[in-house]
Amino acid sequence: MIEIEGKIISRYLFERKFVCDLQACKGACCIEGDSGAPLEDEEAAMMDQIFKQVKPFMQMEGIMAVEEQGAYILDDDGDKVTPLVQNKQCAYVVFENGIAHCAIEKAWKAGKTDFRKPISCHLYPIRIHKTKQMEALNYDEWKICSPACSCGEKLNVPVYKFLKDAIIRKYGSEFYAQVEEAAKLIEKLSAHS
Repeated sequence: MIEIEGKIISRYLFERKFVCDLQACKGACCIEGDSGAPLEDEEAAMMDQIFKQVKPFMQMEGIMAVEEQGAYILDDDGDKVTPLVQNKQCAYVVFENGIAHCAIEKAWKAGKTDFRKPISCHLYPIRIHKTKQMEALNYDEWKICSPACSCGEKLNVPVYKFLKDAIIRKYGSEFYAQVEEAAKLIEKLSAHS
């Protein structure tokens, strides 16, 4: 584990390789799982506000799920998450050529909203675990992402590099620069052992 600005970072973020391969996985992370995408409190608060802008990019069953359940819900653990369509995919999923995409991100790309997508989605496979004392950035290993691991190995791209934009969005460019310095140090130590 490495500590940067009071955040504990798993070494897997430096050691594991990862590059999403949507052609292989078809966006399964937006479909699989037992609840919707985790939302931070500020994100949950803005979900109602952006729904009008995102709605034109959504599929009808997603729109119906949001209108019935709300723009976000509480899961079994009491965490704020996106609603699901019939306990399957995220309500904000839109399918194109059999691949799941995010309607929120589509609205963002079209300039309809300033909100890109939930940070938990943008940071995946990093999962943030928070306690009162600290925040930990962990690598979430999920079999549906094995194509991304294979692609990352082939391209030799560590998790932290693949998620550069998301890490900067969440923690800032100074934090990311420190992550890069930690990666160099880990590489140097590995070469000497």
